[in-house]
Parts: sequence; structure tokens; C-alpha cells
Amino acid sequence: MKIYLASGNLHKKYEMQEVFRDFEIIIPKEVGINFNPIENGNTFMANSLLKAEQLFNIINGPVLADDSGICVDAIDGKPGIYSARYAGKNLITNYNENLSSEERNKLLIDEVNEILNSQGKKISDLHNRTCRFVCALTFYYGKDKFITVQETLEGYLVTSIENANGSGGFGYDPIVYLKDDNKTVAELSEKEKNDISHRGKACKKMLYFLKQNTFII
Repeated sequence: MKIYLASGNLHKKYEMQEVFRDFEIIIPKEVGINFNPIENGNTFMANSLLKAEQLFNIINGPVLADDSGICVDAIDGKPGIYSARYAGKNLITNYNENLSSEERNKLLIDEVNEILNSQGKKISDLHNRTCRFVCALTFYYGKDKFITVQETLEGYLVTSIENANGSGGFGYDPIVYLKDDNKTVAELSEKEKNDISHRGKACKKMLYFLKQNTFII
């Protein structure tokens, strides 16, 4: 069975294909569909559903859509749904989709460190650097018929861009430290990441649901 992924991100496709092995995951551009979804929701879940419904209305077939990002507690959960466009502490005006991952990662670390310094908190204390990756995943399979799950991966923001480590993953993965593994997310193997990541956990829950409800597929 073919499932269309409401994304142009090949990294997401490969991660999801590892979990949904019994299905063929296709992104729109692979079949010549120009898909530029409007993401004007105010939560991960809302944006996930918006993207899924928009692509379903184009292909009239089953769609997976995820909306994901990083939330840092020290800065009130930012950048959150704006993670892919984050461009510094003036979040409302500083949207920029053209920054490199390293540039974006450094801006986030710098904003967190500035806030912690202003509050007199110790930058090196892990408790001051808690963060999480969030993934809201929607399976849209008929007009007004959908299932959404949301999962997280808890971690800690590294203290400087010099402490970013790992060549795996993408985005903010090199700057999120996992205490139990003593690694950043980018240092995990693909299997390790799929086992514990926000997207991996959401995909597995969705896969379980689909296999238990064969009337859908």
C-alpha cells in the first residue's frame, strides 16, 4: 500500500520508511506534485492535521503528516512550531528558512545562554537546559477521517555550539544531549534513534493502530 507523506524532507521519509516497512512511503515531489502546505496552526497537532488534509484533498488517498520541532523550557517552549524557521530570539519577526542547521543551532544555544545569564542561573546545570523534541503524526485516510498521535524525546541543550556532536540525524540533533545514553541525538545509530525518538515512537504507535484496524488499510 502506498502512503503519501505530506513533506518534502527526505530525512523524514527515510526515518518513517524504516518503521512503516510494509508500506511504500512517497513524498509529493517524487511524483511531480508541487506541495506547499499552509501551516497556520498554533500547535504541532494542528499543523500536522492541516498538512495531512491539504495533501489528501490533492491525491484522495491515505496520507501521513508530521509536524515536529524542539521546545526549550528556559525560553518558554520556543522555538516550538517555528523550529524550521527559527532565526534568533526575536522570534516573531526573525523567520528565516534559509539558515544552515549549524547557524540555527548556534542562535538557539546563544538565546538560551543569554536568558540563563540574565536570570543568574548556571549555564552548565543540566536542569536549566531541559528540552524535548515533539512529533505530532496524523494519518488521514478519508474525508474527515484521521488519527493523530503525539510523542516526545526528552533531552538537554548543549552549552555551546562547540559541544555539538554527531553526524547522524539532522536539524537540532547534534545539540540535544541524552543523559542516559551519554550521547547527542546525532550520535545515535539509525536503529537507536528510531527506538527512542519522538518521530520513531509516534510512528510505531500509528503503525500498531493501523495493523489493529485493517478496515482502514
